[in-house]
Amino acid sequence: MFKINIDGKNYDVNPSSNLLQACLTLGFNIPYFCWHPKLGSIGACRQCAVKKYQDSKDKSGRIVMSCMTPVEENSIITVNDIESKNFRKNIIELLMLNHPHDCPVCEEGGNCHLQDMTVMNQHLHRRYRFDKKKYKSQYLGFFISHEMNRCISCYRCVRYYKDYADGKDFDVYGVNQNIFFGRFQSGELESEYSGNLIEVCPTGVFTDKTYSQNYTRKWDLQNAPSICVHCSIGCNTIVGERYNEIRRIENRYHEDINNYFLCDLGRFSYGYSNFKDRLKHCYIKNKNIHQKVNFDIAIKKVVKMLRNSSNIIGIGSARASVETNFMLKSLVGEENFSTGMIDIDHECISLILKILKKNTIKIPSLKEVENYDAIFVLGEDITQTSSRLALSIRQALKKISSDKLKFNNIHNWHTLAIQNLSNIANNFLFITNTHKTKLKDISNFSYEANPQEQAYFAFCISENLKNNFIYSNALTDYLKEKSIYITNILLKAKKVLIISGSHSRNLDLIKSSYNIASNLKKIGLKVGLIFLTPSANSMGVTIINGHSLNHVLKKSQKKNSSLIIVENDLFNLLSKSDLKKNLENIKNIIVIDHQKTKIFNYSNIFFPAANIFESSGTLINYELRSQRFFQVYNVNFYDNKINVFPSWKFLNLINREINHKNNVSNHLDDIINLCTKKISFLKNIKKSAPNASFKVCGQKIPRSSNRSSGRTSLRADIDVHEISQMQDTETMFSFSMEGSSIYKKYTSFFPFIWSPEWNSSQGIHKFQKEVSGSLLAGNTGKFLLNSKLNNKYISFSKIPKRFIKTNNFFIVPYYLLFGSEELSQYSPIIQKKIINPYLIINKIDAKRLNISNRSKVSFTYLSDTYTFFVIFSNSLALGHIALPIGRFRTPVSLIGKEIQDLKEV
Repeated sequence: MFKINIDGKNYDVNPSSNLLQACLTLGFNIPYFCWHPKLGSIGACRQCAVKKYQDSKDKSGRIVMSCMTPVEENSIITVNDIESKNFRKNIIELLMLNHPHDCPVCEEGGNCHLQDMTVMNQHLHRRYRFDKKKYKSQYLGFFISHEMNRCISCYRCVRYYKDYADGKDFDVYGVNQNIFFGRFQSGELESEYSGNLIEVCPTGVFTDKTYSQNYTRKWDLQNAPSICVHCSIGCNTIVGERYNEIRRIENRYHEDINNYFLCDLGRFSYGYSNFKDRLKHCYIKNKNIHQKVNFDIAIKKVVKMLRNSSNIIGIGSARASVETNFMLKSLVGEENFSTGMIDIDHECISLILKILKKNTIKIPSLKEVENYDAIFVLGEDITQTSSRLALSIRQALKKISSDKLKFNNIHNWHTLAIQNLSNIANNFLFITNTHKTKLKDISNFSYEANPQEQAYFAFCISENLKNNFIYSNALTDYLKEKSIYITNILLKAKKVLIISGSHSRNLDLIKSSYNIASNLKKIGLKVGLIFLTPSANSMGVTIINGHSLNHVLKKSQKKNSSLIIVENDLFNLLSKSDLKKNLENIKNIIVIDHQKTKIFNYSNIFFPAANIFESSGTLINYELRSQRFFQVYNVNFYDNKINVFPSWKFLNLINREINHKNNVSNHLDDIINLCTKKISFLKNIKKSAPNASFKVCGQKIPRSSNRSSGRTSLRADIDVHEISQMQDTETMFSFSMEGSSIYKKYTSFFPFIWSPEWNSSQGIHKFQKEVSGSLLAGNTGKFLLNSKLNNKYISFSKIPKRFIKTNNFFIVPYYLLFGSEELSQYSPIIQKKIINPYLIINKIDAKRLNISNRSKVSFTYLSDTYTFFVIFSNSLALGHIALPIGRFRTPVSLIGKEIQDLKEV
């Protein structure tokens, strides 16, 4: 640590910081615009001025930009001298010359960094009396509004979008006083991370269009910390609600996972919660018609039904919480519980869990991914399936080693200097997949082939690492050369990361990926291993352990069986004809879900479950890190006639009634305790978050800001008589603004970002031990595995079978960010964005079948006919067609199948 003197007092600071970072960490309020913790310093806005002195004899000092000035031992600076204050005040006045005076109508009002900095600089009066510059704003797509007239030219947007996220369709245009930030022409932003512009921009140039449709000022939102439910990464979010609707999702800082950025899927796909046709009452089928019934009647009916059943089958879900899946298994028993995955998914994720439980190779966080200098991705289109990880991979490829920075005397926050060195970054990315991925633009080698061919190629490299090059001889000369090239790069790298997963639904690919990682580890190299899975809680439901979906559906065909399906649309997994045949033979079907899926039509009894925003529970991500999400609002507060409860509560209540166990608790903490007792591997989920009794200075944590207004009008459209807020007995939060205001020192589960003088999300440094470091109370989540690695490797020595081409077409999946997983498909705005279904085929195969580009084609499988538009590809392997798995009722079970009758309609 270095000692520096600020305004007459000595402080210890991080020697790698600049003065702005050091001062913000120490609690000094220095205004800034162009600097950002992840984008570094360029000194463009001239707002963060402080005065620096040469030594104690220097009485005049000089103005310096704190973001561009490194910390030096025994530095003497002042933040609050009159000259620095006047300099900053004059700069903000110049920046505000052309800014419109539209705070009352601007959506950033009350959540605006520019407002905070203007007040901080005491710029109170406008002296400019001339015409302001006027710009024509652009259409930027479904999610983001553009108001260029509010721009102060801080350059953050283009530095983030183009330089950090590698976006190709956004830039800065013009010179001098005529600067424009946007696209070359109006159109939808192409980057999967465009939504971060909303939080990166310190003004109201970029705002959330989905939030605009149901706008509420920041201080009137009720918030809670949550977890993104759309993939296995487990990004942390802040969810805001008003009047029984989710209004906005923001990034919640987590040092090791999402850090400062989310992908657009996690930010904008919450519409399924506000869907107008959501069922919020219990239903019983009577003469083929579903009739709304009282909650007590539905419970009595289902209890009677299950007591009279000879066989009760439970189908869980990888999108449901640990608690829900555990309670379903407790109700139906171990032999009758399914993870809700088809055979191949069940096998792939069980294999991944088996490998991870051995704890032989490090599973890196997203932050750690950025420090690997050689990355090998096998069978995963990461940008579409686990998008936030792809953003970290892009940073890893740009990373300049600390040795090179030190040699060139460059600080790690000096953005422009680092960009000038970027041509010497010697990092590598290799990819195998069925077709071209969006990471190909930064990859050193990309191999498109059948998953079995990818597995064999990976197996050859794993053998090469053992100096056994014999298997590479079976490759083409080109691939043999590349296998040796990749082997040499991996052996020379300082840190190697292997990424694979279950999206290709190929066991051999998972095994070969592990072989590469373990062989590298055995020879003493630093290795990381990541396995990605399709859903937020794939690992959690697999840990709970159960049978595959196919297995229990066969079992449910027994006479007088009852089937309980929880938060799972089986039509996304199995073919329509196959599933319909199974469901029609089952006497009693009970469905618990927060969406009206196609399964609802087959249900005898339906219970309306709370979704992730309306309940609390635990999810386990790809790292085997357990994380807690919290109820944002109590949906029953707005309508006490509805029956929406967490799925685990319905299941627990049914279990109590069937077994006459009235003493069994229906409290979340007790369910978690029971879960940890029954499944020892889950013991750390109890430590994922404080329990409901946690208080700070005798108070709960408020979900709403102390500036919250209009509390008495929350139910005015229902009843003018105000009722008291519901009490939260499940968590450490209160459903109001009442509670502790100093909780950030005691817990990392903050429901909103606010500190005195820092109203916008830029004030997150007030929650951190140091800027861009860990949170004051530590990072959230607990690992199920201990940090100590062992050396008991699994051996996968069997040679993967080679793919044999036939005249048939082999089905492989392609994924898109929106709609490939289940929940986003129910969001109205995502439904507008999802284009017509298309099938990808190699141009050569299409010519052989006389199929023209953009035409319509069809094929049949298991009595079902599928129709798509055709798009030609130059990279998809011959003899393959790629389908939009998970979308447009294209079930996962089609992956790996062969079809014969592909033809133009």
